[in-house]
Amino acid sequence: MDYRNLTAPCGRDCFNCYYFQARTNEQLRNMMAEKLGVASEKVPCEGCRTIKGNCQALRHYGFEGNCKTYVCTAEKEVEFCSDCSEFPCDLLHPLADKAEKFPHNLKVFNLCMIKKMGVEKWGELQAKKSWDRYYNDTIDTCF
Repeated sequence: MDYRNLTAPCGRDCFNCYYFQARTNEQLRNMMAEKLGVASEKVPCEGCRTIKGNCQALRHYGFEGNCKTYVCTAEKEVEFCSDCSEFPCDLLHPLADKAEKFPHNLKVFNLCMIKKMGVEKWGELQAKKSWDRYYNDTIDTCF
């Protein structure tokens, strides 16, 4: 898998995203379309870098335009936010708003792990574990 291309500049692992997985999983695509109230062909996403930050998931929840973080990294010509001299910045600030739908609180952790492990090794060994932990673990497993 092309982990480098399928990881957004913010550290979002597109390859674990349901919108990306809906490209090849008809059952998931149809389930998401029904839940979102859109046609099934409007669900799949090709990944942040491919669509240049025009995030499908954000559009379904009422956000307009391209992702501000993607635009920023393109303007600064950095591959990942963690490559920027201003990392971390407020564009990566953790938010409680819609955290159950968007794993934006996972981004900085992912970026740190990418920097530590390299994107390919992180994608292969860590990203899915982090995704699963984000959605399935509870705070008491950390203490």
